[in-house]
Amino acid sequence: MRRQFGMFLGLGLITPLVPLAAAAPAVAAIAPATTSPVVAAATKDPFSKFKVSVKYTKATKRGGKITYYIKAKNLGPYDADYFGVGGFLPKGVVPTLKWGGPKGTKCVWQGQIFLCMPRYQVPVGGTTWLNFQLTLKKNTKGLAKAKVGVVAYDLPTGAENLDQEELGRLGLKGHLFMKNTATKIVWPQKRRTGSTYTPPPPPPQPKWNPPSNTYVERNEKKDT
Repeated sequence: MRRQFGMFLGLGLITPLVPLAAAAPAVAAIAPATTSPVVAAATKDPFSKFKVSVKYTKATKRGGKITYYIKAKNLGPYDADYFGVGGFLPKGVVPTLKWGGPKGTKCVWQGQIFLCMPRYQVPVGGTTWLNFQLTLKKNTKGLAKAKVGVVAYDLPTGAENLDQEELGRLGLKGHLFMKNTATKIVWPQKRRTGSTYTPPPPPPQPKWNPPSNTYVERNEKKDT
């Protein structure tokens, strides 16, 4: 079993992800939650590298839904114990989404970041996954851009039983394994074809049909 999800949140490993993604897409050293995140150059390979694949809705109408299917495989060299699956969601979405993951998965949605922590570690060669579906606001247009995948932290050997304060002093290194996505928001444009106009039908909406072993919940957005 992995560490408590509350510990993951308490260390401030969620909120610093916004400046982390903008300034250092590969690696960053995360300071305690009470300080600003510190970006650092990579000095070594991550403890666990993830191969991420993402399937998602390519086009939807205004006010429509976007579904993401994330699958991540741990390439090693070590078992992955301290990581989250999710990412940076598009702007202009309603503050409730639906998600499914392995049983025991816990999720948090804060600002544009939606991150889930499965209950158990992933061994070398093993996989984990996350499916979630969000709904766009009716006035959102253009492209709905997201960055989704895995953020993995290097937890040193012997640090499993350290308390929150001690872990904060370590400055855990976080590695992002993310894929960029862009969903086109389609809205019929008026055509000049005489006195009558028949708009084209909207694109089909994605079906929410997660695997049979999915643990489904809903998350409310928590603004910062």
